[in-house]
Amino acid sequence: MRLIIRDDSVAASVFVANYIIERIKHFAPTPAHPFVLGLPTGSTPVSFYSVLVEKYKAGEVSFENVVTFNMDEYIGIPRDHPESYHSFMWKHFFSHVNIHPNNVNILDGNAPNLEAECVEYEAKIKRAGGIDLFLAGIGDDGHIAFNEPGSSLASRTRVKTLAYDTILANSRFFDNDLEKVPKMALTVGVQTILEAREIVALIVGPRKALALQRCIEQGVNHMWTLSSLQLHPHPMIVCDEDATLELQVKTVRYFKSLEKVARAQGFEQILPSRVRTGPGPATVIQPPRLPGAARSDDDAVKVEAPAPTVLSPQPTTSRLLRASSPAAEYPVRSVSPDFDLVPDSMASRIPDPRLAQRLTPTPETQTVAVNAVGA
Repeated sequence: MRLIIRDDSVAASVFVANYIIERIKHFAPTPAHPFVLGLPTGSTPVSFYSVLVEKYKAGEVSFENVVTFNMDEYIGIPRDHPESYHSFMWKHFFSHVNIHPNNVNILDGNAPNLEAECVEYEAKIKRAGGIDLFLAGIGDDGHIAFNEPGSSLASRTRVKTLAYDTILANSRFFDNDLEKVPKMALTVGVQTILEAREIVALIVGPRKALALQRCIEQGVNHMWTLSSLQLHPHPMIVCDEDATLELQVKTVRYFKSLEKVARAQGFEQILPSRVRTGPGPATVIQPPRLPGAARSDDDAVKVEAPAPTVLSPQPTTSRLLRASSPAAEYPVRSVSPDFDLVPDSMASRIPDPRLAQRLTPTPETQTVAVNAVGA
């Protein structure tokens, strides 16, 4: 895991924006081979989106061949509601860049069948070839997307009830009126996020310092779903100084020293594989020269440079789950059979046929026995 610390929230947002722009440019997306980007909403990424818009207007990046998947959406409020995540994304980002509307994917919180909407969203991600980079925001309690504390680390896109703390935090967007805040949302799952080829989390402000500390200095914990990033092969967290208030001094110094050494060595995080990024630069290989034979440039053979082998990360949760587990079967749902599964008697549950008989007489036998005694 990489932890990048910047002086303030603006510097952190600029770093993340530049990082994603470099990823897109290196990817060189085409209509048949788009760059798939996962995006968050909330107050933290607002400055990040403003930097992306500025870079686009300056001609430094194009979103023409970028496909986006947003993390979540409220249930029950109109799509054109000023606080819906549809409105948020078009207000702060989509309407200012050259992204094609058909390449924008946001969950529909008013779908007639919410479960079918979630299943189809997972299918869309697969049809797009998986998410190349997921930018994540977090809540004060360490939730990633709307995966509240206690969420399964093997969860998929689903309907989620929001925690009271989340409702309270989001009330600032709804005139500080708790009654106006939606109580449920659609969200991608922890497993959905972990299957992205790369994850970048933007964390700023002292209110999220404890969540960052739990993720960096403690183990994986479903009560702090941000900590699931420890299971991913290529996670990066970018934060400001305020967000490090709960970290130990030696932890902060350690990650700052890592960045310093890496920058001096010209090292950058491993890129996803050639399958997603396209062919790499050609390398010229000269064949062995026979004794006395002259070497010609025509004999040179050009081959593609070897590329990293990360196709699609398989988080630890995937390896631990059995093939028959419910999470592995998603989106297949079990269907209740038409017949009654309740046994006639407790004895019928015992495998030994000799014990499968009634241990007390049947009512008919009891009646006969009573009449016999009376006679």
